Amino acid sequence: FSHLICLQWCLLSDDHLSDVEPNIFLRPFLEVVRSEDTTGPITGLALTSVNKFLSYGLIDANHEAAAEAIENMADAVTHARFVGTDPASDEVVLMKILQVLRTLLLTPVGAHLTNESVCEIMQSCFRICFEMRLSELLRKSAEHTLVDMVQLLFSRLPQFKEEAKSFVGANMKKLKMRAGGMSESSKWKKQKRSPRPPRHIVRSPSGQMEPSQSTTLSNNNLSGGVPFIEHGSSSSSLAASDSTGSSISSPATTDSGLDTCSKATSREDLTDLEQSSSTATTPSTAATTPGAEPGRLDSEGRQVEPVQSASVESIPEVLEDRDAITEQSDSASVHDMDYVNPRGVRFTQSTQRDGASLIPYGLPCLRELFRFLISLTNPHDRHNTDAMMHMGLQLLTVALESAHIANYQSLLGLVKDELCRHLFQLLSVDRMNLYAASIRVCFLLFESMRVHLKFQLEMYLKKLMDIITSENIKMPYEMKEMALEALVQLWRIPSFVTELYINYDCDFYCSNLFEDLTKLLSKNAFPVSGQLYTTHLLSLEALLTVIDSTEAHCQAKVLNSTAQKDQSDTMIAEGEGSTNNSADTTTGISAAALPKKAPKKPQRFSSYLPDSQELMEIKTKKKLLITGTEQFNQKPKKGIQFLQEKGLLSNPMDNNQVAQWLRENPRLDKKMIGEFISDRKNMELLDSFVNTFTFQGLRIDEALRLYLEAFRLPGEAPVIQRLLETFTDNWHKVNGSPFMTNDAGFALAYAVIMLNTDQHNHNVRKQNIPMTVEQFKKNLKGVNGNKDFDQDMLEDIYNAIKNEEIVMPDEQTGLVKENYVWSVLLHRGATPEGVFLHVPPGSYDHDLFTMTWGPTIAALSYVFDKSLDDTIIQKAITGFRKCAMISAHYGFSDVFDNLIISLCKFTTLSSESVENLPTVFGSNGKAQVAAKTVFHLAHRHGDILREGWKNIMDSMLQLFRAELLPKAMVEVEDFVEPSGKISLQREETPSNRGESAVLSFVNWLTLSGAEQSGLRGPSTENQEAKQAAILCIKQCDPEKLITESKFLQLESLQELMKALISVTPDEETYDEEDAAFCLEMLLRIVLENRDRVSCVWQTVRDHLCHLCVHANESCFLVERAVVGLLRLAIRLLRREDISSQVLLSLRLLLMMKPHVLSWVSREVAYGLHELLKTNAANIHCTDDWYTLFSLLECIGAGVKPPASFQLTTTSSSNDTGAQSDSELSCDHATEVSLDRGYTSDSEVYTAHGKSRMPRSTTDVDVASSGWLVVGKDDLETSKTPPASSKAPLNHPLVNQYSLTLGQDLGQHDTKSLIKCVETLSFIVRDAAHVTPDNFELCVKAIRVFVEASLNGGYRNHDKKKSHKYDSSKSRVRKKAGGREKEGGGGTRRGSGRASSQRPSRSHSDDEEDEGVPASYHTVSLQLLDLMHTLHTRAASIYSSWAEEQRHLEAAGRKIEADSQTLWTSCWCPLLQGIAWLCCDARRQVRMQALTYLQRALLVHDLQTLDATEWESCFNKVLFPLLTKLLDNISPADVGGMEETRMRACTLLSKVFLQHLSPLLSLPTFAALWLTILDFMDKYMHAGSSDLLLEAIPESLKNMLLVMDTAGIFHSADSRTGYSDLWEITWERIVCFLPNLREELFKQTVIPALSSTCFRTDRSSPVPPSTPPLPVPVKTSPTQAPSPMSQSPLILQPLASPLQVGVPPMSLPIILNPALIEATSPVPLLPGPRPTSPSDEVK
Repeated sequence: FSHLICLQWCLLSDDHLSDVEPNIFLRPFLEVVRSEDTTGPITGLALTSVNKFLSYGLIDANHEAAAEAIENMADAVTHARFVGTDPASDEVVLMKILQVLRTLLLTPVGAHLTNESVCEIMQSCFRICFEMRLSELLRKSAEHTLVDMVQLLFSRLPQFKEEAKSFVGANMKKLKMRAGGMSESSKWKKQKRSPRPPRHIVRSPSGQMEPSQSTTLSNNNLSGGVPFIEHGSSSSSLAASDSTGSSISSPATTDSGLDTCSKATSREDLTDLEQSSSTATTPSTAATTPGAEPGRLDSEGRQVEPVQSASVESIPEVLEDRDAITEQSDSASVHDMDYVNPRGVRFTQSTQRDGASLIPYGLPCLRELFRFLISLTNPHDRHNTDAMMHMGLQLLTVALESAHIANYQSLLGLVKDELCRHLFQLLSVDRMNLYAASIRVCFLLFESMRVHLKFQLEMYLKKLMDIITSENIKMPYEMKEMALEALVQLWRIPSFVTELYINYDCDFYCSNLFEDLTKLLSKNAFPVSGQLYTTHLLSLEALLTVIDSTEAHCQAKVLNSTAQKDQSDTMIAEGEGSTNNSADTTTGISAAALPKKAPKKPQRFSSYLPDSQELMEIKTKKKLLITGTEQFNQKPKKGIQFLQEKGLLSNPMDNNQVAQWLRENPRLDKKMIGEFISDRKNMELLDSFVNTFTFQGLRIDEALRLYLEAFRLPGEAPVIQRLLETFTDNWHKVNGSPFMTNDAGFALAYAVIMLNTDQHNHNVRKQNIPMTVEQFKKNLKGVNGNKDFDQDMLEDIYNAIKNEEIVMPDEQTGLVKENYVWSVLLHRGATPEGVFLHVPPGSYDHDLFTMTWGPTIAALSYVFDKSLDDTIIQKAITGFRKCAMISAHYGFSDVFDNLIISLCKFTTLSSESVENLPTVFGSNGKAQVAAKTVFHLAHRHGDILREGWKNIMDSMLQLFRAELLPKAMVEVEDFVEPSGKISLQREETPSNRGESAVLSFVNWLTLSGAEQSGLRGPSTENQEAKQAAILCIKQCDPEKLITESKFLQLESLQELMKALISVTPDEETYDEEDAAFCLEMLLRIVLENRDRVSCVWQTVRDHLCHLCVHANESCFLVERAVVGLLRLAIRLLRREDISSQVLLSLRLLLMMKPHVLSWVSREVAYGLHELLKTNAANIHCTDDWYTLFSLLECIGAGVKPPASFQLTTTSSSNDTGAQSDSELSCDHATEVSLDRGYTSDSEVYTAHGKSRMPRSTTDVDVASSGWLVVGKDDLETSKTPPASSKAPLNHPLVNQYSLTLGQDLGQHDTKSLIKCVETLSFIVRDAAHVTPDNFELCVKAIRVFVEASLNGGYRNHDKKKSHKYDSSKSRVRKKAGGREKEGGGGTRRGSGRASSQRPSRSHSDDEEDEGVPASYHTVSLQLLDLMHTLHTRAASIYSSWAEEQRHLEAAGRKIEADSQTLWTSCWCPLLQGIAWLCCDARRQVRMQALTYLQRALLVHDLQTLDATEWESCFNKVLFPLLTKLLDNISPADVGGMEETRMRACTLLSKVFLQHLSPLLSLPTFAALWLTILDFMDKYMHAGSSDLLLEAIPESLKNMLLVMDTAGIFHSADSRTGYSDLWEITWERIVCFLPNLREELFKQTVIPALSSTCFRTDRSSPVPPSTPPLPVPVKTSPTQAPSPMSQSPLILQPLASPLQVGVPPMSLPIILNPALIEATSPVPLLPGPRPTSPSDEVK
């Protein structure tokens, strides 16, 4: 009481409370608190006052006496006493004590407390906490107080420095508070045992440094709940531990892993020292000051705590050089009064109590507290109740959340050993709260300290795996769920999974944690019952975490530009700070903290971050090692041998290497190691084995303990002796021979083993009482070289063995075994094996993804399939998309294919029947999501699709069948349709009800069930579903696949095309529409890719070839293929690189079966027209023109395709033409099918084709003789040529003495003909398109069309009327029962019909027939005009070409512009063509043709021709014309015919007279003249009217007079003065105009007799009315042959046997095959010819 009075006086005298010494105004209150005599309420009042002093900040922390005052206060309150009244009131006082203690520790002045005081305070709180007699409320309050205190203490940890080991525990009270009231009894004192016996610790002392409070301490506001210390200047955390860790093997390797440099803390926010007073009401909440940003990382990677602005001015300059501070602080001793805080501010401690300085608390009390908390969690300590264990776990959680413990060796040691051990033991308790709390603590440990806990982490994960897979029925479901959740949480730590992979899977002697866990998770994601529980989703979650992070890294890499593309493989530790600033702060050690100096790396790696290749090699080696280990455990020799074979151990055996392997491989059976090393043969190995231990500095029993842990000691005495001798020799040597002899050491070692057995072996203990220490010493008397051992040492050895058994491996159970396993684990952790690599996030994503994608996609698919919850479905889809993104980033096609294939299954597109598809798909949301995903992925990552294209195309096909595709995709270009478009979906044929087929899907309703009435429409739901389906597909945008295909990589493009080609259906399911649809897509893709079409052309061409050439009958698909080929040609001809190949492939059309080709002739005609109009200028080569003209002829005029293009070409034929097309050289089905990879129908065709081909013997002769003999029949002779005419020829030769080309024209389609002629005229009219390459071909083509259009295409009409096919009707859908009958014809399109007939096509436009004559008429006139144009322009064209060529001096054929060339290649064929039209049945055409012919023959250009050419003009043009006109061409028009004949005769005489003079020079003039007379004779008798009778004599008179005038008939030599010609002439004329001579030449006298004789002599034996048989006579080659109509007949070079039934042939054309290539008409070889012109055969 007196003290209070004094205080009053003091306060009156002093102005400021700050001037009063704190002790003075506190002492009165503290004495009240200490006094035993005061009652509870009074003590309570005093406590309240003390609390106010503290909370109002009345004690100035900077006052020199503050520390003492605080110490007194702590002492008083922890030892508070009062007189108890009733429990409730007493508890109020206890409550106040708690409050004061809390305030004391948490306010700024609390920093002055000493270590002992803090321990006392904590102890008081624990005491209240565990006093079960107190009310729950008070106990809970104590618990909360403890939470706050622990949080504060540990959050101050970064300010404390680890002191030298020698001071550990100096003047430290142990926290000895235990449960209940037995607290004071010393027998519960928990002795702190170092994790290992202290002797093997290598120490490096460092000075102790305790930073004090900074000079400015701001007051704290209590209102906000928990007050925390606010530091005006927060220190930079010196996270580095300065003491080197302890190690068994050598002082160099430390325990600290990477912590020789500082690390960024795990929860930066928690270690920030400015902590606000308003947060952190629960232990786990992180408490940061609002406005204080989390610590930034400075250049070294250390954390710099942000400074609060309020007190910036009071902070001295921060020293940049950290090391300087450390040196200063290291040198300061504990007893110095001065110490320096980490900011470099020096403080002097002035407060003294009894001469000893009061040092503020630091690490020692924290360590003691930590040790105590850990001891609370020991489940094997019977004093620890569940409540205490739970409390311990809770406070540990707070401690770990608040501080980064790993930097403090003394704390880390506790974590590695006791803490982990207790936690793992708690995992197997069945109390959920303890289980959950221990899992939480484990998470915090491994999140921040896994670097130091490699083997602990392995053990933890294995335990979790055991829990998850446990089959134990008693195990609660929640436990499994929590274990999974723990895994998921760990999985989410950045780079945790990668670290598992690199530290365990890629470590020879650890289990494959990552792989096993992945398998476990994926297995766990599949519900057995089919119902999805949380566990399944959690497992999926974990798997997806790997995918998520990998995907995020891929995205980041893509964004970070391609420069860092391969960052994952080449990432260097330092560079990480720049790329990873976004890294989650929860990383244990953020990537930036990887040190500048090379961190420790495990020996197995060549660099800190090995590349994937190296890891693969390690994993392969690991597999072999495991196999070797298994073999060793059965038979050691076998295992060693196996490893030698595999090259993992050297051969011959290297003892050191094997010894090392035996020591480091934990999987080896210890018993087998014992047997192997103790074997006599392996004495040297035993030496090496013992040398692997580091016994230096260890007492003999400790060394022995280590030694015997490594193998199982065998039982035989000699073996034991051998093992121990080697051991003691080594131990004695390395420890500097402490005993007299080696034998002494051996005896002692043996004694130790005996002692161990005596103390711990149950069998021995049953019989004897265990040995005492005295007996032990006695046994060893005089053994040390007749002296005694050091007695203290023996006592130590005795106690060590008695207290802790030397455990022999493989024989212990229960706790003993657990202890053994744990000690082995700790030993391993201390070796270099325990190095745990920290890797930057994203380092080995490639490898991880390779391992996880399979299980993940399987799990995703399963969950997607089974789940109905939208969020889960969404999650699965996101998973799929991320997997796709990653596989695209790394180019994993197999993964992507697998993904697409899985997703395609979910779209239901391939599994549903077409009828139900719109309804099913439209009403199935999941299927629609899957479809959108499939298309989205294909659009985005199509580049890496391979196999998957097939599935996507199958889905497209299904959509097509179900009519769900957008209209644009099913409409295709067409040449014939007026709109230019045609739909691939052909309408169903309407049923007999007469309804129009409005919606084609009405039909599937009527067909789908007989019970449904056919008249009912689709239900509204179905319609809605279909609409939904159509909308969904529209969003999928399938067309983009085609348009974007130009951006695909080539390989992907080729796969896509392969997929489209392979859809071509097989026989059973053959649906040509499907095939047509795929073909269309294929063609569109080719056109999109025209820039690189050369890479894919061959594939497309083969496919088209397969479709067209092998088609046996015409169908929609063939038509589409043909149109497609032409469309490609039109678009691609502009491309120089590919145009030649494209043109070559047009030959495919010529290789089609003729009847199939004729069926599509109209499409081809229109297509070719388009092609030439757009691209004629791009065609430069004769071969290509030949192809095009052949095509025009085939489709327009019905010419049979040249034999060289038919598939049936025999390989023996030396047909150079076909071989020149390299692609077609060998188009046999067998080869085709090999290329393609699927079998085609084509094999069937060719097989039959070959056998069916009629081959005559002559064919073979010709082929072998090297001569090709061809005769073409005239149209009027036989319609069926003999087989020999099929001898393959590139350019069929023409009989030049016939006006026709002798082509066997089949049926043609009128419109095609018209279109083709239009095309021809387009070429001819434009001079630029007529080139030396195509001129002759063009002429020939015109002549072919002349023949086709002759008589208004009579050939087409005298057969069955041709019907034009109508596109809409014949596209009848195939129904299930095979092909439908065709609309019009009613016959099935069979291939059995003769090829000359065309499949009937249904009628479309009847008006076509009426229009036919008119259209043919114009065609003929058009052709005439063309021929005339060419004829007149020929000379100028040729001379300009010759001119050009002279300039170019091109190396090609020489172009001559002389008359001979012009005649043979141009004028003659054209005149023959015009002449042929003069024989047309239509009068106007005839007359027009004659007019043109007359103009042409008399044109000025022809004057240049010489005699032989004029002779051939008669022989080749005029005579055949006159011959032809003698036939009854147009019976209806008799008068017209007369006129025509008359004009022809007149023309003949005009030409004859005009060119008489050159003709006279011919040796064959007489024959020519006689032929003319012959014709005059015939024409005289030909007509029925008088027209000819009058005209012919007139013409004849003219000729005779002119000839006479020219003096042709006169000859000086003859006796009469007239030449022989005169005689012969009259002899001939007399036959038909006996009086002409008298009229003309009255004055001439001719002896009648002589003339008659002459005539009889010369006349032929048979009257001229019957044609004579030809008599073959060799004549001189100079004679020109007379015109003959040829029939095909093959002659041996000399003889001419006749074939029966064939008109006689007088003039064979025999050719050498070498001449076939020449396109110009070939000069004739001499051959047999008739004697006289009168023998001419009509």
